[in-house]
Amino acid sequence: MRDYPRFGLATMVRLGLFQAGLGMMSVLMLGILNRVMISELAIPPLVTAGVIAMHQLVAPARVWFGQMSDARPVAGTHRTGYVWLGAGLLALLAWGVVQITWQVAARMPMGWDGVTWAWVVLLGLGFALYGLAVSASSTPFAALLVDISDEDNRSQLVGVVWSLLMVGIIVGAIVGSGLLKQVEVDAAATVVRSSMNRLFTIVPLGVVGLAVAATVGVERQFSRYRLRSQVVEREDQITLGRALRVLTASPQTGLFFSFLLCMTLGLFMQEPVLEPYGGAVFGMPIAATTRLNAYWGLGTLLGLGVTGFLIVPRIGKRPTTMLGCGLVALSFVGIMLAGWVGQGWLFTLMVFAFGLAAGVTTTGALTLMLDLTLAETAGTFIGAWGLAQALARALATLCGGGLLELGSRWFGAGNFWAYVPVFGIQILLLLGAITLLRRVDVQAFTQGTRAALGELLVENLE
Repeated sequence: MRDYPRFGLATMVRLGLFQAGLGMMSVLMLGILNRVMISELAIPPLVTAGVIAMHQLVAPARVWFGQMSDARPVAGTHRTGYVWLGAGLLALLAWGVVQITWQVAARMPMGWDGVTWAWVVLLGLGFALYGLAVSASSTPFAALLVDISDEDNRSQLVGVVWSLLMVGIIVGAIVGSGLLKQVEVDAAATVVRSSMNRLFTIVPLGVVGLAVAATVGVERQFSRYRLRSQVVEREDQITLGRALRVLTASPQTGLFFSFLLCMTLGLFMQEPVLEPYGGAVFGMPIAATTRLNAYWGLGTLLGLGVTGFLIVPRIGKRPTTMLGCGLVALSFVGIMLAGWVGQGWLFTLMVFAFGLAAGVTTTGALTLMLDLTLAETAGTFIGAWGLAQALARALATLCGGGLLELGSRWFGAGNFWAYVPVFGIQILLLLGAITLLRRVDVQAFTQGTRAALGELLVENLE
């Protein structure tokens, strides 16, 4: 039996480069482009939220991509080939989405006729394809983390890798702010367009390079997939249907799935409204609201690092996650308070606090999520947990944009009170997530899914 080496901090950091790239793309697609569509191009918030949410509504494909990486190696690797292909496609599609956005904006002065709606539908399709590319890359990457890690170093791996995600968000915010610094409020459309095209050309190309640099050689050197799997050399026998049987064997699966939905909704419903909130309530220009990503990222980076190395080893994964959910709820109270009193400095501070609390929550939840897998079907399990998160992100984007639309009609566009329902509902969702998490039992999950896998293997031998 091959003696697999354990990776060190340098490898953790290198793997984090992939997440750094995804963080940069998140700033571009969900922060900057969202703000430009709503504020600079005057595309209605609900329409903007609807098309952006399409990249999460294709989330069921995550399960399929995860199962494919379990069962169908690419160029002799179960994960790396999918990571590279997905990264290349997401860079190309991100640039294409921006080009379609200009066409939608150009048609809007002519009214919402059939041609305008056709461009909107095409824009939604572009976001959907972008979401598929992200799923094809990120799901096998998360499964790779399961393959190479052990229970005693998994929280450290998660802390470092997701810290680099925050570094990517910070870098993306800084780069975006720098490339868009000439785009002030009410800037000319040609200035907005040229600056955005340049941004969406430079950053995606860099993301592809980061994906390759992060993963090259790691799987071949550190993966325990073949060592751990009971079905080594028989990967094709774990079909999607059989993998789903193992996935659904334990009631804990549905419980944890529900927790992820609730927690993710609570964390991300603010995503399509936070930057417009900064612009409308505090009068921030586009460069300033883009920098909010850096403040949030710094807080999350600190939260991830402290949690992975200090909090989780001391109090455990589930208590850490519940603590984080409570802290995030408090940060939303602070964000509302800042808007009520009209203090921009307090808003910025609360965005940083939100990031810190999100880092605690993310580390606890992700470490728990990686524990809730089996080696033989790691990709499928990661795909399922990714599905829960992606569906929640899509619903969060739709609900956030929809609630802002309703709030704007009730209280007037740009009014502080138009944003209060979004933050208030997030607080309730996070409290609900804590209640669900109290019922999650990792040991019961492991026993149920391991028994189901054993039954499947017996069937294959008959």
